[in-house]
Amino acid sequence: MNISLPATLKDFVDHRVREGDYTSSSEYVRELIRKDQDRSQLRALLTAGATSEVGAPATPEFFEGLRTQARKAAKTRGRR
Repeated sequence: MNISLPATLKDFVDHRVREGDYTSSSEYVRELIRKDQDRSQLRALLTAGATSEVGAPATPEFFEGLRTQARKAAKTRGRR
Protein backbone atom coordinates (compact mmCIF):
# COMPACT_ATOMS: atom_id res chain seq x y z
CA MET A 1 0.00 0.00 0.00
CA ASN A 2 1.33 3.38 -0.95
CA ILE A 3 0.01 6.57 0.57
CA SER A 4 0.50 10.03 -0.87
CA LEU A 5 0.74 12.88 1.60
CA PRO A 6 1.07 16.61 1.10
CA ALA A 7 4.47 17.94 2.12
CA THR A 8 3.18 19.38 5.40
CA LEU A 9 1.80 16.03 6.56
CA LYS A 10 4.90 14.14 5.41
CA ASP A 11 7.08 16.60 7.34
CA PHE A 12 4.93 16.08 10.44
CA VAL A 13 5.22 12.28 10.22
CA ASP A 14 8.97 12.50 9.60
CA HIS A 15 9.29 14.78 12.64
CA ARG A 16 7.46 12.25 14.83
CA VAL A 17 9.82 9.52 13.64
CA ARG A 18 12.90 11.70 14.26
CA GLU A 19 11.66 12.47 17.79
CA GLY A 20 11.85 8.75 18.49
CA ASP A 21 8.12 8.29 19.06
CA TYR A 22 8.01 5.80 16.17
CA THR A 23 10.65 3.77 14.36
CA SER A 24 9.19 4.40 10.91
CA SER A 25 6.41 6.20 9.12
CA SER A 26 4.71 2.82 8.62
CA GLU A 27 4.66 2.26 12.38
CA TYR A 28 3.09 5.69 12.83
CA VAL A 29 0.34 4.95 10.30
CA ARG A 30 -0.32 1.51 11.86
CA GLU A 31 -0.72 3.17 15.27
CA LEU A 32 -3.20 5.67 13.84
CA ILE A 33 -5.21 2.83 12.30
CA ARG A 34 -5.22 0.90 15.60
CA LYS A 35 -6.45 3.99 17.46
CA ASP A 36 -9.17 4.50 14.87
CA GLN A 37 -10.23 0.85 15.26
CA ASP A 38 -10.41 1.35 19.04
CA ARG A 39 -12.54 4.49 18.63
CA SER A 40 -14.83 2.69 16.22
CA GLN A 41 -15.26 -0.24 18.60
CA LEU A 42 -15.91 2.09 21.53
CA ARG A 43 -18.48 4.04 19.50
CA ALA A 44 -20.26 0.76 18.63
CA LEU A 45 -20.28 -0.32 22.29
CA LEU A 46 -21.62 3.06 23.43
CA THR A 47 -24.34 2.97 20.78
CA ALA A 48 -25.30 -0.58 21.78
CA GLY A 49 -25.46 0.48 25.42
CA ALA A 50 -27.51 3.56 24.67
CA THR A 51 -30.06 1.58 22.68
CA SER A 52 -30.26 -1.41 25.02
CA GLU A 53 -32.98 -2.04 27.55
CA VAL A 54 -32.62 -0.57 31.00
CA GLY A 55 -31.09 -3.11 33.37
CA ALA A 56 -31.31 -3.58 37.08
CA PRO A 57 -29.90 -0.73 39.17
CA ALA A 58 -26.29 -1.07 40.23
CA THR A 59 -26.22 -1.69 43.96
CA PRO A 60 -23.29 -1.70 46.37
CA GLU A 61 -23.45 -5.50 46.26
CA PHE A 62 -23.09 -5.44 42.48
CA PHE A 63 -19.92 -3.36 42.73
CA GLU A 64 -18.52 -5.55 45.50
CA GLY A 65 -19.05 -8.55 43.22
CA LEU A 66 -17.08 -6.79 40.49
CA ARG A 67 -14.26 -6.06 42.93
CA THR A 68 -14.19 -9.70 43.99
CA GLN A 69 -13.96 -10.83 40.37
CA ALA A 70 -11.18 -8.34 39.68
CA ARG A 71 -9.19 -9.50 42.72
CA LYS A 72 -9.51 -13.14 41.64
CA ALA A 73 -8.42 -12.27 38.11
CA ALA A 74 -5.43 -10.31 39.43
CA LYS A 75 -4.35 -13.23 41.59
CA THR A 76 -4.63 -15.62 38.64
CA ARG A 77 -2.50 -13.33 36.46
CA GLY A 78 0.09 -13.04 39.23
CA ARG A 79 0.62 -16.81 39.31
CA ARG A 80 1.65 -17.05 35.67
